[in-house]
Amino acid sequence: MAIPKVFVSYSHDSQEHKRWVLEFATRLRSNGVDAVLDQWELQPGDDLPHFMERHLSSADRILMICTDKYVAKANMGSGGVGYEKMIVTADLMKSIDSNKVVPIIRQNGTRDVPVFLRTKLFIDFSSEDQFEFSFDELVRTLHGAPLFVKPPIGNNPFTPASMNPPERTGDALLGLMGMIVSDYESHARSFTSYSDLVSYSGISRLMLDVLIADATREGLVELDSDGDVYLTDKGRRYALQHKLNR
Repeated sequence: MAIPKVFVSYSHDSQEHKRWVLEFATRLRSNGVDAVLDQWELQPGDDLPHFMERHLSSADRILMICTDKYVAKANMGSGGVGYEKMIVTADLMKSIDSNKVVPIIRQNGTRDVPVFLRTKLFIDFSSEDQFEFSFDELVRTLHGAPLFVKPPIGNNPFTPASMNPPERTGDALLGLMGMIVSDYESHARSFTSYSDLVSYSGISRLMLDVLIADATREGLVELDSDGDVYLTDKGRRYALQHKLNR
């Protein structure tokens, strides 16, 4: 499974906030996420726009950590946050349903996000009491491992009984057809020899002859001059209806 790469976008509000972001990104990396953060990547003399352009374009997801200052800078288009917003909005215009950007709420008491993200679902990290729940939701999202998976659709409860014939356990004819279908599936030839049926069935020849006659009368099989048994089209449908090809 590919390692998800995320770009952590935030504003340098305070040393306390920078430390929170650093610990947040560190924990992401400990949980199998390639988190890209300026505190690790940039050194004095590095080109900030180049750093943003390179990692924003190559990231699978962009985590925008929304504080009041971050939202204000994004809306005004100022500073590094404004530059990141310009790059991201240009990319989002290519696909209106893109889920590349994940807003992370860090404000206390508000849940504001930049205007261009107002239609996006966010993950709320505003309460430390809910941190573990929110972090689990985020990591599951990044790894494509949701807590709840959509169940498969069941059978139509109003399907006519004729379309779902019951399994006829103990039915001698069904047992014969099961042997014929099994031989048909396991060999390249299209017939089952009479001698093989005698060996497979373990029943008397007399009983076998009666069952073959019944299958022939119902149009499920045909016999050639050597007594070899061939499935008919009706016999194949019978096999599928009774799940004899499993």
